Amino acid sequence: MDAEEVTDTAPRPAGRTLFSQGWRDVAFVHWAVDPAVAAPLLPPGTRPDTTPDGRTWVGLVPFRMRRIGVLGSPGLPWVGSFLETNVRLYSVDASGRRGVVFRSLDADRLLPVLVARAAGLPYLWSRMRFDRDGDRLTYTSRRRWPGPRGAGGRIELRVGARLTDPGPVERFLTGRWGLHQTACGRTRYWPNEHPAWPLHSAELLTWDGDLLAAAGLPGLGGPPDSVLFSPGVDVRFGPRL
Repeated sequence: MDAEEVTDTAPRPAGRTLFSQGWRDVAFVHWAVDPAVAAPLLPPGTRPDTTPDGRTWVGLVPFRMRRIGVLGSPGLPWVGSFLETNVRLYSVDASGRRGVVFRSLDADRLLPVLVARAAGLPYLWSRMRFDRDGDRLTYTSRRRWPGPRGAGGRIELRVGARLTDPGPVERFLTGRWGLHQTACGRTRYWPNEHPAWPLHSAELLTWDGDLLAAAGLPGLGGPPDSVLFSPGVDVRFGPRL
């Protein structure tokens, strides 16, 4: 089946709220790659999702997680708030549902890492820091457990103007309404919904690290093909399908 249309809001309700999250100060740093690079890293039953030029994308996405809530409960202010940086790929399944596949998710709060790993998500415990100096934002990380120990990096960017009319690539990279995950030997789809992203242009000032290589994606040391920023959205996830 062909992939669903790219949309700015979820194409269908996510169902009852399994958990909620606030995503804040989100940087989207992306490299375009040949689909053959990503295909071996995707779960069975999915294929690389591509932009009209035939390329798929590798994303490096640092942000601040705020107040995770469970089953509609109020968000947890301490244990549910932490820094995260994920490496993700872009996927589509046989039903045409577009999603992401996480290759790694570094976070600086151990308890959420342990809970997420029990659910089959590739979370890793890292030492992390976020700094803001006017329109300059810096995200740093250094992995603690389980490894490769010491993997990490430094991402520094300058936030630009608000995008009043995001283009097709910007919409493709941010309009993701679920994640594909292998669980109990099956590929599952975990839907989410949130308001349309408020997006800004951004300039990458520094990227120095090995998170991409540690996620099985070496050789992406050149300048990224897309850099975006968002102040964030509130998100809710439904049950896995």
